[in-house]
Amino acid sequence: MFERSDDVLVKQALKGKKSAWLELLKRYEKPVYNYALRMVSNPDDALDLLQDIFIAVFRNLASFRGDSKFKSWLFRIAHYRCIEHYRRKKPHQSLDDEPELTANEAHSCPEQSVKQSQQSEALTSAMQILPVNQRTVVELKFFQHFTFDEIAGQLGISSNTVKSRLYSALDKLKGVLEVDYV
Repeated sequence: MFERSDDVLVKQALKGKKSAWLELLKRYEKPVYNYALRMVSNPDDALDLLQDIFIAVFRNLASFRGDSKFKSWLFRIAHYRCIEHYRRKKPHQSLDDEPELTANEAHSCPEQSVKQSQQSEALTSAMQILPVNQRTVVELKFFQHFTFDEIAGQLGISSNTVKSRLYSALDKLKGVLEVDYV
């Protein structure tokens, strides 16, 4: 099936075409939510951030110049909203919080499901020990699949700084995750 590019959808959305805006929303809703969830480790806060991010995108869509990809611009807004969230509220996670099983997990092998859940929790917890600037780089590189140059452009830093933050974060994560699984 033919899929319209982000640029076409943005132009149509700016002309008032609701279906174009809804398609952009649908296309990026899950990645933005997952980004926010990994950054704040709280599903309710991630949903609030998702709403806040898309409201900001909607309000500022006319200011999108097209100098970068729409996805990069969107995640730059997401990044700033997450930083604002940290400034307003320190991240926390209750020990009683248990992730809910998705439909796929409910039908898979129980042992595999438990192991995946434990690994996911371990990674999420380990990422919380990272400073926000390192956590952001890890998120954008591994979960959102941006290049070093794209990340540098979004964060307003050099590619070398992105690489330095990433490798430093990976060293910290490796140390934490090795201790958990030894």
